[in-house]
Order: sequence, then structure tokens, then C-alpha cells
Amino acid sequence: MKNILNFIKNPKIKAGIILSILLFLYTSICAISYAQTTFSDISDSVFRLHVIANSNSEEDQNLKFKVRDSLLNYMNEICVNCTSKEEAIQIAKNHQEDFKQIALSTIYKEGFSYDVNIEIGNFEFPTKHYGDISLPAGFYDALKVEIGDSKGKNWWCVMFPSLCFVDISSGIVPDESKEELHESLSDEEYALISDNEDFGLKFKFKLLEFFNNTKLQVSNKDKR
Repeated sequence: MKNILNFIKNPKIKAGIILSILLFLYTSICAISYAQTTFSDISDSVFRLHVIANSNSEEDQNLKFKVRDSLLNYMNEICVNCTSKEEAIQIAKNHQEDFKQIALSTIYKEGFSYDVNIEIGNFEFPTKHYGDISLPAGFYDALKVEIGDSKGKNWWCVMFPSLCFVDISSGIVPDESKEELHESLSDEEYALISDNEDFGLKFKFKLLEFFNNTKLQVSNKDKR
């Protein structure tokens, strides 16, 4: 122990340790700042959809997809000329009751009597992949649809720009939608969420996931 203390007291060693600590703190602050700024730009560019099924039964899961399709078709109709996320959200708010009635109509048509809760707000999302586009975990503005007891599996997608699959089976995201998303992000930010083999970009995406997941965990603990 005495040898270790003497080693640490060495001026050069002591200076090296202090510099290492300062470098670590500086790197950490830069990483956190990068993650916060980048995620903010990404989350500010999309308006998402979150549909929660009544249960995980096959019937309820199939119903969830039918409700999803009805709502997406309606959203595409009323937002056909939307040029910004803010405009899409405002239109969705103006038609919030219509979304509920369309969901209820679909549910009744399929022979169920579940109620529906429609809410537009800022909600927690896990990391999700949409074809060759990946969005990191975090809080996003979204239209949340809760069917019945809302205890079943979720469906997640992006309503604006429309990254919801045109063909669910193939997972193809329209090039037009990706171009709209690209226009609202920097080239690096768009490359970051695209299917990219670049190691540096993969590392930065993992960095985003790490900080956002940590933030979500802290947020969930505070709610308890």
C-alpha cells in the first residue's frame, strides 16, 4: 500500500492521472451532448403511431392490424399535402375524434365491442427498425391508440413522414418518405439511422441507444 501511495504521489504520475480524469470527463460530456443533440433532431422530425392490442390472443392481434390499417389510410388521406411534422400533428389533433370513430367502427365491424382511447402526446418508444431505417429508443411525439384493456403486443411505426410499410410482408419503406426524412436531418444524422455498415456510424448509434436507454430507466424509476 505504501508503495502505491508513493507511486501516486510522484508528480508526473499524479499529473497523468489528473489529465486522464479530465480527458474522460471531457469525452463523456461531448458524447452526452452529441447524443442529446442528435436524438433531439431525429425525434423532432417524426410523428409516430403506437397501437396497443386488447390482448395477445390471435383474434385481438388481428384486430389490432385492421385498426392500424384503417387509421393509416385515414391519416394518409388528410395529410397527403403535409410538409412538416408540426402540420401533421395539428391535423391529427383536429381530427382526433375522427380517429377514434374510425377505430371504433373497425372494431364493431369485426364483431368486437372494445372501447378505444386515442391520445396525442410525447411517449416512450424502444429502438425500432423500419426496413432500412432504425430509430433509437427515446421519447417521441405520437398518436397512441389503446384498444380495450390494451394489454397486448404493440404496433409501432412512423406516420410522418410515412415510414409505415407499404407492403408489411416485405418491409419496404417508400423512397419518397425516406427523402422527406433526409431533408429534415443532416447527412450524418440520416446516415446514422440508415442501414449502414460503417463502424463509426454503428458505434454512434449504439451511443445514442446507451444514453437514451439510461435516460428512460431513470425516468421510469422517478415515476415509481
